[in-house]
This record gives sequence, structure tokens and C-alpha cells, in this order.
Amino acid sequence: MVTFFEASLDIISVHHVGNAGQNEMYVLSENPLSLKDEVIPMLLLQYFLKPFEKTNEVYHFAHSSNDLNLNEVYHFVSQVFGDKANFHETSEQIAKYLYKVSNHPKIKPGEVYVAYFKNVQMEGDLLDAIGIFKSENKETYLKVYPGQGGFQLDYEENAININKLDKGCLIFNTEKEKGYKVVVIDNTSRVQNAAAYWIDEFLQLKIRNDSFNQTSNALGIYKNFVTLKLDDEFELSKADKIDLLNKSMRYFNEKDTFDFDEFTGEVIGNPKAIESFKNFKSQFEMEYETAIGDTFEISGSAVKKQSRIYKSVLKLDKNFHIYIHGDKELIEKGFDEGKRMNYYKVYFREEA
Repeated sequence: MVTFFEASLDIISVHHVGNAGQNEMYVLSENPLSLKDEVIPMLLLQYFLKPFEKTNEVYHFAHSSNDLNLNEVYHFVSQVFGDKANFHETSEQIAKYLYKVSNHPKIKPGEVYVAYFKNVQMEGDLLDAIGIFKSENKETYLKVYPGQGGFQLDYEENAININKLDKGCLIFNTEKEKGYKVVVIDNTSRVQNAAAYWIDEFLQLKIRNDSFNQTSNALGIYKNFVTLKLDDEFELSKADKIDLLNKSMRYFNEKDTFDFDEFTGEVIGNPKAIESFKNFKSQFEMEYETAIGDTFEISGSAVKKQSRIYKSVLKLDKNFHIYIHGDKELIEKGFDEGKRMNYYKVYFREEA
């Protein structure tokens, strides 16, 4: 859902926020970070953005009064999207507001990073995004380096593991009137009772569990099942897999509502394969903590976007591409003993 291979880090400010309930203070930096080293921005992109590659739930900012402008973080990021000259001053306001809601006794102090990214891909669109991240847990690292005819050993305390983002959110500059598109990471919530403050109190988000999200997830799961899982249990040719993918796209294009039993009966058919798909879906839901409904309205725009990655092309060496859009029974696979090569036989009535 979120990819960052075209993304760049434009500007970043760092502050420190303590626990207000424990009378700890906050410390604000005077200026944004100066990133002259080319390596550090790449490390920061990995630290901040890579965890979001597996996020599936999309949120919007909300407020109990239904007035979005009363949501503090929504108000702050709107200022920056409107005029990036406000970035550092606004990052200070974000840090102060986070400090204000950090009053649960189990909330840890830590650094708060506010960053502006360009060209982050979200649901197929390249967008600017504002990221808010917090590092709460520090680790000790050993360093080995050459010295005195061999090697020396040293350590560094209170360092950050760039593969473990504690808390973060990405706010994309789209759908402002709905509360922007927002994705969230909160890896400390599973071990602390203070979890709710990040999503519920600080960001004040509501999940966008709409038909677009449900449709995208269902199509994505089925595509992965056909391309990655079916080979483990069944002998299928590439043409068979393409036929299964084409059937699913026809179902989503022709129906207004998705029904799991109807879909698996019409598209998959084989009872053993249906059971395998149910297990595959359950594993996905557990791993990504995302429930896929058994029934939901089908989003035409989500189907259109997913169709771009549904491949109906059979690639044969570097000589031929066969596009399969219809009846799989009109194509046959064989092996020529004389030429010692595979072949496909295609039946048709007319040349276009």
C-alpha cells in the first residue's frame, strides 16, 4: 500500500518530549536538522518509511464535534501543506501538543521527529507526506574496529535501532476534506496500557474501513494466493493461474457486492482450493491485524487500480507474449519431442 522507492526526505526537525504527568519537560530545537551526509537521509528513509510497507488500514483525522479544524494535528499539518515555510515552527507546535497529551504514567519520553517527504506512493499515487515519529526505546550497540595489530571493541549506549520504529504516522496530502489519508505504526502499544494516547488522543483518528479498502485487500490477498500459494498444493500452468486471476477480475467487475462464499464457489470452485484460500486469508488477517469482511460493497475505483497489477500475459522466452482474456480451454500446452521444446496451441475464429 505504501512504497518509498521514489521518495525523498525534504526537511526534518527533531525535538524531545518528556512525560507531562511525571513532570518531565520538553526540549525544542531551534532549527531543522542539517543533512549534509548522503547516507543519513537514506537511513532515515528506511527507519521512517519501511515499516509502513505492511500497513493496510487507512485512517482519517476526526473530531468529536465533526469539525476537523478542531483536531490539532489536522490543523498543524494543513498549515504546512498550505505553506512549507511554516514547517519548523509547526513542528514545535506538534511537539508541544504531544507533550500535553503524554500524561499516562507508562508513556516513555523520547525524541519526536517531524519530517516532510516527497513522492511517497500511497495506493498508486505519488504524494507529498508529513511524517510524525517518536523513538522511545534505546539500545546498546557493540562496535568492532581494527586497532593495535588486531581488533578493538567498543559500545554505544542509548542508540536507536533503525529497524524498530516505535511510533509513527504518515499524513498524505490528499483528501483534505475527509481528514487526509493517514497510516499509523504503534509498536509499543502491545506492551503498554498507555497505547490509546497515540491514535486516540494525539492523532484522533478513525479508521477508513470503506469499500475501497475492503476491495483492494480482497483482490490483493487473492492475487497473492494464486501466484504464491497454489503451487504448493496443486499443479497449475501459468495459463491456469492467469485464468483464475481473470475470473476474479470478471467477478469484481460484474458484481456490486462481494460475497465470500459466492466468490470462492464461482471463481475457485475446487473445495480443497477453497479451504486453502480460507486459511490463506486467515493467516493474512492475523499477520497484518486486518479483518477482511465476508461481504462488502465493491469499489469500482479500487478494482480499476488493482487491475493494473493483475497480469494476463503469458511470456514465452523472449519471443512471444500471449494475452489471455477469455476462455482458457482455447489454449493448449504441449511438448514437441523433435524440437525438445514446449509449445502452446491457440484456437480462434477470426483475426482482428
